[in-house]
Amino acid sequence: MRKLPVIFAASAALALTLAGCAGSPAPSASPTAGATAAPQAAAGSCTDTPSGKFSDSVKVTGDAGSAADATFDSPVDIDATQRTVLSEGDGPKANVGDFGILNFTMFNGTSGKKVFSTYDQGSASLSMVVDATQFLPGLVKGVECLNGGSRIAVAAPASEGFGDKGNSALGITATDPLVFVVDLGQVLPANDPSQLKANGEAQPAVDGVPTVVDAEDGTPTVTIPDTAPPADLTVTVLKKGAGKVVESGQPSVVQYQGSIWGTKAVFDQSWGKQPFAVQPGSTVQGFEAAIAGQTVGSQVIVSIPPAQGYGDKGQPQAGISGTDTLVFVIDILAG
Repeated sequence: MRKLPVIFAASAALALTLAGCAGSPAPSASPTAGATAAPQAAAGSCTDTPSGKFSDSVKVTGDAGSAADATFDSPVDIDATQRTVLSEGDGPKANVGDFGILNFTMFNGTSGKKVFSTYDQGSASLSMVVDATQFLPGLVKGVECLNGGSRIAVAAPASEGFGDKGNSALGITATDPLVFVVDLGQVLPANDPSQLKANGEAQPAVDGVPTVVDAEDGTPTVTIPDTAPPADLTVTVLKKGAGKVVESGQPSVVQYQGSIWGTKAVFDQSWGKQPFAVQPGSTVQGFEAAIAGQTVGSQVIVSIPPAQGYGDKGQPQAGISGTDTLVFVIDILAG
């Protein structure tokens, strides 16, 4: 499966990403403009970020979990990221390699002006890996060792923000520090195997739908029937989770395996790598449609006709032609 450069845009919650390393069921996207990745703790551990003068100066209006406005001492003049916990949650702690779903408001640390907020994008919060090679190092430092459900103020120097390229779309120059107000929601521990597969209740089999047998770690083996694929997008729930509903346009964290109906060949999967953080608009249409309306903890299987997959051009490097129907098994881990 093609490597995907992560989108970097002022109009999406992906404004914090650096570079995507994992394959994904997604269309091509424009490269990012980001900072140099900072050293980080080993996976499964974390380094606590101390508070300081500038993070302590952030005064926030608005309740946790809702749009934030803030004032702070500017210009921010620091060499390392500072974090102040405004309210502490009781969820799992975010270690390196874990997955978190968060909302945030971002400010230019020089001018004090708000430049972006996920809360202005409806339900489009950010699914992120706690990994400084994939996301702005200052944000990762802010979230590391933080309990799910917490609200924090983060002040980050330019070197741990957008770096020497800045971000012209956001009006951020190469020397501008950043200030964030972050609401960290669900944290998904990457070192807990039980959290990395669907745990819902098995549903009755449906005739004509590919069957799935899961290994102990959740890796699926799919048996596709020797029949013509459905002409339309077909989504079947194999396991029904008890978690919240993933609304259309909402980010999620999933495991997936993709195969081709005709050849039965597996062309990509997250199992054996890491779960995939799905951002709204970042994957093929049929993949997101299969997740929308489902509950966390569910496993679904979807057959995607070309028009809602890779179109008539296919994906040659993955062995997908313009007429191939795709089959994805998707375990919904968080949303």
